[in-house]
Amino acid sequence: MVTGTTDIEQAIGIILGTMPGERVMRPEFGCRAWELIFAPNDGATRGLLRMYVEQALRFWEPRIELRSVDVIVEPDAPTTLLVEISYEVKTTHDERSIVYPFYITGEE
Repeated sequence: MVTGTTDIEQAIGIILGTMPGERVMRPEFGCRAWELIFAPNDGATRGLLRMYVEQALRFWEPRIELRSVDVIVEPDAPTTLLVEISYEVKTTHDERSIVYPFYITGEE
């Protein structure tokens, strides 16, 4: 398994960008966040998104220790949720953060 931070960030993007059932040989792989694409932009949706991201990363990305996941509404784009992910690379103890945009069609 590759351990570089660029590869880890790419893997996080693949996990979050894959809907469970999308991969024929690994139907359970991915993140349930895609179930929320038509949900309203409210606290419940943001809470579910946070939970789904945490579950997926803890299960599918063994090279990191997840520190926090926060979901923030993009001020100028209410259908854009910014998922701020803080983690530590287990092998190097390097603390990293990335922001993953998630787009919904619902409104508050």
